[in-house]
Amino acid sequence: MPVPLAPIAATAARYGAIALAGYVLARQMERGRVDQRAEDAFDDLPEGLTGQHARDRQQWNMAGRFRRVVRLGQSGPGVEIDGSLLGRIRFRRV
Repeated sequence: MPVPLAPIAATAARYGAIALAGYVLARQMERGRVDQRAEDAFDDLPEGLTGQHARDRQQWNMAGRFRRVVRLGQSGPGVEIDGSLLGRIRFRRV
């Protein structure tokens, strides 16, 4: 029984195009640096979402943190997910 190669070739071409696009993007990105002060600020954030409006400086400050441990089974291997964000919106009259 002959194997139909057209669907396999189309799928391979699609995955190849995605891999090529990822490679091109990875080559064009600049390497960032790690700022330890920013890392410490992210580590000091409490879990949850907070916001503050500073009228004197005409800005909104927001911070949030999401931290969870996901395990496979009761005592299986786990992964800790720690997402943090800092944001500022400033309004100035020009």
